[in-house]
Amino acid sequence: MSVPIYWRSIKEKYRLGGTKCERCGRTYFPSRKICPNCRREGKLIPIKFSGRGKVYSYSIVRNAPEGFEIYTPYVIGLVELEEGPKLLSQIVDCSPEDVYIGMPLEATFRKLKADGKEGVISYSFKFVPATSSISR
Repeated sequence: MSVPIYWRSIKEKYRLGGTKCERCGRTYFPSRKICPNCRREGKLIPIKFSGRGKVYSYSIVRNAPEGFEIYTPYVIGLVELEEGPKLLSQIVDCSPEDVYIGMPLEATFRKLKADGKEGVISYSFKFVPATSSISR
C-alpha cells in the first residue's frame, strides 16, 4: 500500500469523522471502539461532524518546527466542535491577533506540508473564521 493511500484510509484525517455512543449520546474524536462513559453497554456508531465549532483555547507559534517555518506566525487552536469533541488544529485565513476565545470557526481542507525531497504532500483539515465572525 502506498503512503498516500494509507493516510487517505484514516477517516479522521480527511473526513472529520468520529463516533457517537447511542446509549449516552457523547461524541468522540478521534473514533473510539468503546465508550469510556458506558463501557460495554455503549454502542458506538460512526458520524461525520458538521465542521463548525469555536475557539476553546489557542497559542500563537512564532518559532516553528522544521517544515512549518514559512507559516510563522501561525495559530494552533483547541477547537470545540458543535457536537462536543475538542481537537487541535491550525487556524488560518486571519491574523493571529484577530483570534479570540469563542470565535466561531468552520473546517476547511488544506495542504499541511510537503515531506522531504520526494515532495509527498500531506493534507488535513484546518479551521477558518466563520463568515459571521469576520466583524466582532
